[in-house]
Formats: sequence, structure tokens, C-alpha cells
Amino acid sequence: MLDHEERFLFREEIHNLANALGDPGQLDNVEDLLAEVTTSPRFDADVFTLERSLQVMLGARAGSTLVGLLTVDRGVFEELGEIGLPLEVQERLVSWRARFGLVIDNALNFLNNPDGIQGHNFGTQVSHTEAGLTLQGRLTLVRYNNEPQFFVADASVFLGLVADIMERLGPYLEPDAVDAETMARLRDALQLIERKTSPRG
Repeated sequence: MLDHEERFLFREEIHNLANALGDPGQLDNVEDLLAEVTTSPRFDADVFTLERSLQVMLGARAGSTLVGLLTVDRGVFEELGEIGLPLEVQERLVSWRARFGLVIDNALNFLNNPDGIQGHNFGTQVSHTEAGLTLQGRLTLVRYNNEPQFFVADASVFLGLVADIMERLGPYLEPDAVDAETMARLRDALQLIERKTSPRG
């Protein structure tokens, strides 16, 4: 169970999530996304970007909180009953945890095991949608059983994922952890992104 400080922080994050889910239409959108991902034939791969997709849809804090709620220990989740969320939001959260929580947790644990990944390929494609052309990336993970798994997401989702990885690795790096060639590639890639996304005068 949660101590006093953890309970306070938990309450703040849940209320922030509830505000992001305040519109019934938004509740439907999130449920549709969860249902689509968890019934996909490429589920293990698609769930890899689920948190980033929810962050784009709801906001960074709310997206992370929702994935945490769906996969957290049941005893912690049940403390929601004392927090006073709007009834419809609470009912949806409870139902989502029952429908999606275990499969999402299992898939994330599977994908976060680097020993299971033999290699990867990344490519780009342009998708024609009602809103126009959308730049997407496609990441294919190859496992030791030689079964490829892939997922497709908009460029913003992948770039957000790259930023997350760099931020989380950064504090733990040693002076010789990254070779000069990789550092040069990172700098060149960032400069290219800045050039391509800067407004043209």
C-alpha cells in the first residue's frame, strides 16, 4: 500500500488524468485505442508505443499515469475508490484495467527484455490520410526465434520515444560509454531535424 507522501502524489496524478479524460468523447477515443492495440495481430510490437501514443492524446503526465494505472498492483489501484473521481471516469478506469491491464503489462515486460531482441530495422513511409500526408516510421524487431515484429507510428511518436530514451540513459552514462562516431551521428541527426522543422523565412 501507499505511504502518506506516495498517496498524495498518487492523488495528484490521478486527478490530472481525470481532467484529461473529462470529455466523454476522449474516454471513447482512449478506449478505442486500447482495444485496437490489444487486439492487433502485432500486439507485442504495437504496445511498445502505447504510452507515447497516450501521451500525445492526453498529455505527457496523463498518458504515463494511465499506463501506470492499467498495470499497477491491484491493491494500489483499488485505492481509487477513496479519491473521489467522476463516476464515469472511475468506471472506465476499472473496466480498462480488467480488460487491458494484464496483457499490456505482459507485453511491456516482454519487450523490455533486451535479451530477446536479435536485431532491428527502421524505415520511413508517407501515409495518405484524410488530414493529408503524414510521415511515419516503421520499426521491425527481430527476435531469437526469427519472428519479426513491427510497429508503425507517426514521426512525432518515434521522436518522443528517442528523447525519452536519451533522457533516461543520460544520467547513468560513463565517460567511455558512447564512442565518438555515435556522438557525431547524434549531433548530425539533431541538426538535420532542427533544419527540417525550423520555419522558413
